[in-house]
Amino acid sequence: MIYWVPRRGEECARTADGRREALLPPRTVPGPGTAPGPRTTPGHRTAARAMLQTGSPYRGLELGLIAVARPPLIRAHRKHANRGHREKQRGASRCLFSREKKPIDQLSEHALSDTGLKRVLGPWSLTAIGLGGIIGVGIFVLTGIAAATQAGPGVLLSFVIAGLASAAAALCYAEFAGMIPVAGSAYTYSYAVLGELLAWIIGWDLLLEYTLVVAVVAIGWSGYLSSVLHELGWTLPTWAQGAPGTGPGHVFDLLAALVNLVIAGLLTIGIQWGSRFNSLLVGIKLAIILVVIAIGAFYVNPANWHPFLPFGFDGVVKGAALVFFAVFGYDTLTTAAEEARNPQKDLPRAVILSLAIALVLYIGMSLVLTGIAPSSTLNNPAPVAKAFSDLGLKWTTVIISVAAVAGITSVLFSFMLAAARIWFAMSRDGLLPRWFADIHHKFRTPHRPTWIIGAVTAVVAGLTPIAEVAELVNIGTLMAFVIVCAAVMVLRVRRPDLERKFRTPLVPLVPLIGIGFSIWLMVSLPAITWLRFITWMVIGLAIYLLYGLRHSKLAEAQQNLPGEP
Repeated sequence: MIYWVPRRGEECARTADGRREALLPPRTVPGPGTAPGPRTTPGHRTAARAMLQTGSPYRGLELGLIAVARPPLIRAHRKHANRGHREKQRGASRCLFSREKKPIDQLSEHALSDTGLKRVLGPWSLTAIGLGGIIGVGIFVLTGIAAATQAGPGVLLSFVIAGLASAAAALCYAEFAGMIPVAGSAYTYSYAVLGELLAWIIGWDLLLEYTLVVAVVAIGWSGYLSSVLHELGWTLPTWAQGAPGTGPGHVFDLLAALVNLVIAGLLTIGIQWGSRFNSLLVGIKLAIILVVIAIGAFYVNPANWHPFLPFGFDGVVKGAALVFFAVFGYDTLTTAAEEARNPQKDLPRAVILSLAIALVLYIGMSLVLTGIAPSSTLNNPAPVAKAFSDLGLKWTTVIISVAAVAGITSVLFSFMLAAARIWFAMSRDGLLPRWFADIHHKFRTPHRPTWIIGAVTAVVAGLTPIAEVAELVNIGTLMAFVIVCAAVMVLRVRRPDLERKFRTPLVPLVPLIGIGFSIWLMVSLPAITWLRFITWMVIGLAIYLLYGLRHSKLAEAQQNLPGEP
């Protein structure tokens, strides 16, 4: 009599305690004293099920008929067990190409459980983090430069086009934020849909970019605060006014270094206090912007809006490419998902609300600025301040400087928060040393990556003039947009049954708009930016192959599942 053993891929039964046991090798196993015979029939399968149900001594084996005699069966089982051990040893290399993914259902359950982080952020705190990332000093500078060099008064159309493209990505982020409210943002979303390797690439890239944003913006913050202090009659020693090479006698940019350490301290002692401080800064920034727009509205001369498109519509499109980088940053708030009180409800709303508020303010500033001064006069380092000064409103330069300092500080807060949370998420997953994922026993914050980022950015901002490196901060964010938008389309096909607190409208049109615009901007970036990006990716891939691949918690969990071929 011949006893049947299932082939790989055939449906398997489970044991009484729910575990999957190892499959026997895909071949027939003859009983003692029998010759090989034909393949089993459906009746043999029925008999096998009966044996499993009636307490067969071979219940641990998978669905199939089995030999009555133990020795051949035991040898076959041991042979397969040894083979499984060898496969586990090769598991790490196989995972690189198998695109292991995190189960979305488990991620959603994990997000709503106690992750060790404090859930203290409400809808306004989350929106303030997004606004802190979107609106910086660019609203007082970029609007004028884009109008003077690209679009003229039609710069408001540039913001509309850029806003629609950014909104396409924002809607995709909102869907994921409500469905997978876990720290890590685009890194976590990629892990769930596209697999570990792509998740590592985007996480590694965003970690660099968010860190660079903090360093670069801190240098600008130092410059603005220095000018404010100079107006008040306070001057720092020459050695502390900038990095080497930025001026005679400059040794270290003290203010840039200090602000990074202060922000790191705020993020460490508690997200609640840090978010309150950030919300205060954002409130000051928004109030001053509204005051500037309201005062400027009384001095608008409609004649300055003619011609409305001096560079044609092509100039409007080029202006959209320039200002697009001023209308993202909302992705930073999604990294704080595990610190939100009601993440599935509040995160999508905060993403959309922060972008909407920012776009309204950018468009309002564009209308007022091009209305109070001819657009051709706005190509200077401080177009808003100069335009109001030319009107005799010199006092506005003071409040604009205050708004700039507050705005840049909130940018620092948002991006350092995002960088630390991505580092924390990658370490918790085992792709980076898990030592970094330790949560402070008192403050319940990921203090180690926060302080390391604060210290590194303090040194970089204090010693390095990084004007050309600033372009590198754009390419990774654009890549994240592409991946998140693509992941929304993929998941709509693979898992239409998933509960979505927010659904991106007009799929696949909206994600395709986000993908197309992001790729277009990536292609337009300078070659040196791509070279630096590729270099950083090569370094990251080496770290993943040497460490992350071998220590990934997901890979370890899947290798420990009995019976996986």
